[in-house]
Amino acid sequence: MKPDISTLPDWPYPLWIAHRGAGKLAPENTLTAFRLGAAHGYRMFECDAKLSADGVVFLMHDTTLERTTNGQGIGGDLPWHALSQLDAGSWHSRTFAGEALPTLEALGRFCLSNDHLLNIEIKPTPGTEAATGEAVARLAARLWAGAAVSPLLTSFKPDALAAAKAAAPELPRGLLVDTLWSGWFEKAQELECVAVVANYALWEAASVDQVHGAGMRCLSYTVNDDWAAQHLLALGTDGIITDRVDLFSPG
Repeated sequence: MKPDISTLPDWPYPLWIAHRGAGKLAPENTLTAFRLGAAHGYRMFECDAKLSADGVVFLMHDTTLERTTNGQGIGGDLPWHALSQLDAGSWHSRTFAGEALPTLEALGRFCLSNDHLLNIEIKPTPGTEAATGEAVARLAARLWAGAAVSPLLTSFKPDALAAAKAAAPELPRGLLVDTLWSGWFEKAQELECVAVVANYALWEAASVDQVHGAGMRCLSYTVNDDWAAQHLLALGTDGIITDRVDLFSPG
């Protein structure tokens, strides 16, 4: 029997989520990107969070600095002071030259001040899964204390989610999957996740029903084509993460 989605726990997040702030329209994971995404009407954003060498949670997707900054090497090996001096905008275009890497705290305060919601992907430097999960969760719990809606913490790394759960069990969690690997469903249940966030191509009627039947929501990344979005809507999925903030209206 197909699960009755009306019986699922309340879901406070919107359907449309802007990937890394504004997709590819601005340098990803910068405050400028989140402001641009908001200007396109988005009220929920996805970001990537990792730890500096001295324990500051900052925003960056890659393990290494070369693609999105003028730095070199592993970002997590540097202290925050050094990271804060990097140019995280010139790689995208001259318009954004000099854009800085932000801390998660700066983004959190921006979102809280503007009633925006956040999906924080815990993106640890290899070997720091537990430390990053704990640090992100503790910071998020402090920043969003008393907020109407908490951020959704997600990760491909179960160890990071387990550490986040131990540090701030009240914060909602989601397991990210790029394949339906053996045990993914059981792991999501073990971690008491509220959502599974999958590569959009993985969702079909059976997997959506399986996740909904366990009381979890189905989110998708990264959806940039209308046909894919329409397919996911027809399946009854609950969240769509997109780069195309210029194509999809979140209203």
